[in-house]
Amino acid sequence: MIEVIATFARWSQLAANLIVLGSCVFLAIASTDKRSLAAPWVGKLERVFPWLAFLIIAGLVVILAATAGQATGDISSIWRPDVWLDIVQDTRMGHIWLGHAVLAVLLFGVVLYLRNTTRARWQYVFCGTMACLPLIAGSLVSHTAAEDLSIVAVLPYALHIILAGVWLGAFPAFIGLIYGYVKQDKIKKINSYDVDTLKRFLSMSMPVMVLIIASGILVADRIFDGGYAALVATPYGWLLNAKILLLIVILIIASQVRWHWLPSFSASKSAVEVSSSASKIHKWIRIEFIFVMLLLLVATILAHNVTPAKHALIEEWPYSFRFSIIATWGTVGVAVQVWIGVAIATLAVCMIQVGRLLNWGLKRLIIVPLVLFISGLAVALPPLSMEAYPETYHRNPVNFDAISIANGAEVYAENCVECHGHQGQSNGIKARTMSTKMPDMLTEPHTIEHTPGDFYHWITFGMIDTDMPGYEDKLTDEERWDLVNYVHALSRGYQARLLNPEIIPNRPSVQPPGFSYSAHDGTSGVLQDFRENKVVMLVVFSWPQSEARIEQLKDAYAQLSNQDMTILAVPTKDLNEEELAQVTADLPFPVVTQNAFEIATSYAFSRRTLSHPDLLGRGSNPDHIEFLIDRYGYLRARWLPLAEEPGWADINLLTKQISLLNQERRILPPPVDYVR
Repeated sequence: MIEVIATFARWSQLAANLIVLGSCVFLAIASTDKRSLAAPWVGKLERVFPWLAFLIIAGLVVILAATAGQATGDISSIWRPDVWLDIVQDTRMGHIWLGHAVLAVLLFGVVLYLRNTTRARWQYVFCGTMACLPLIAGSLVSHTAAEDLSIVAVLPYALHIILAGVWLGAFPAFIGLIYGYVKQDKIKKINSYDVDTLKRFLSMSMPVMVLIIASGILVADRIFDGGYAALVATPYGWLLNAKILLLIVILIIASQVRWHWLPSFSASKSAVEVSSSASKIHKWIRIEFIFVMLLLLVATILAHNVTPAKHALIEEWPYSFRFSIIATWGTVGVAVQVWIGVAIATLAVCMIQVGRLLNWGLKRLIIVPLVLFISGLAVALPPLSMEAYPETYHRNPVNFDAISIANGAEVYAENCVECHGHQGQSNGIKARTMSTKMPDMLTEPHTIEHTPGDFYHWITFGMIDTDMPGYEDKLTDEERWDLVNYVHALSRGYQARLLNPEIIPNRPSVQPPGFSYSAHDGTSGVLQDFRENKVVMLVVFSWPQSEARIEQLKDAYAQLSNQDMTILAVPTKDLNEEELAQVTADLPFPVVTQNAFEIATSYAFSRRTLSHPDLLGRGSNPDHIEFLIDRYGYLRARWLPLAEEPGWADINLLTKQISLLNQERRILPPPVDYVR
């Protein structure tokens, strides 16, 4: 019940704020001719402004009270101002709420000032600007801001909601203006300045709507984060589809008003024609406004009550197929068929304009483009489809880390190597006896074309019409997911051959395996601990082969550590007490003693270079290899002493790379802890 009340409060205060903003924009347009401001509808609209501004404040108070009840789990807390005060003082949400409330109170003051002064265009512009500020404050508690409270993250959402206010919020003003022409016994002719106001607003609304859609796409792309399957398989996706459907209905009605009913209204000569045309516009604008309020309600629920798409779990994919451009585009004929379908769909959009020029009726104007658009999809989508399974979009519950990859390597060696080969190239001793050709999981983009859930399904149930058996009864669920992580580690390790001792500035892309560790000096932690803080230099070494390099790093450590970086040294095998003592004597950086073998094994997959692809046999792990991981968790550079001389043996080259990484700002969000 509390959640319902909070949702209604958020919806009502948002709607009130948008109406104040949109009405001020509409009045600023109307004030181009001061005669418009003398119309009765202007006075009626302005009398509503204080109530709308008060509704914003009241809605915020209800939201705070509901939050208190939800946070404490005690419904009586909604009546306790002391709990409210604790939330306002001690939480980020409370700080944002306080700023939002202050801006709402300022807007209320501006509205009261507007009611008691002579009407002027600048006053409406000022009031509209003030109405934007609470909307910006509200955007700071959106899903995108909750994950990354930065200008880059918040700006698209704030712009989206402000533009929505400019257009959707103007409906009451539009309705008020047109209502004055509904009664034919009072209106003898149309005021040209009213028609000009409507035309200017509708002309402005088209580019505004384009920007609304563009900013909405940016926001949605961040919310979905590439997981567009959630669009048709999660509550967030279903609600977003409902929002899009409502927007389409609104746009259809708006297009009819702009291109059909308004010209008919402005061309009316008699009182009867004026009243009839005005009645049609008034009727449909009111219907459109109802759809607008429903759209705002859905948007409110999306923003505050539903798990964002990229965090929502798809428990079971309900379809036997999915669409993938990556996996299908290279197939013969796919590109041609897709572009033909796109051309047909584009023709559908063009037919809307053709229909307007030919004065088609509303039904024909909808049906013809719709049939063409559906036909275009029917041509373009089938070649992009591929088989899917209930587990296709399962999120890997096992983190992509060193321990999982090492466990997966053991499972692979016991169950898969005879067919798939030691490096996943399908060249095992049984490969030639197989009835079907197996994919190369190392050098081909097999893991990119298929989801981790696809691999899990095949490992669990086998592959139909192939020799691939299922391992549901032989391997535990965790072992099967470890095997998925291992396969992806193989493929990503091969892709890492593009790395070298020099970083490519502002190009993070490779996700390294995560790990936890304990070191000889008593320190412990996980790789993620260094994010937003330090560049990590991971030194995978052998003893005593790497003795000279360890000494060099020891001597240079003071210079390196001044660059906000840290070194983690990882032995390729467990060191005995004597070896550990030799390595760590006067060593200023930690040597990993727990999980060292797993870390070294998982990072050895990134040993390949363009000149040394290492594709034969079992593969050979190097005695020494070093990596740079930037402050945001991405693997950015690698030095393999045997293949890349002099590399980081030149400490100046190393310090230059660290300096470049320190200069970079966040480009991508930190990598997630699982493969996808």
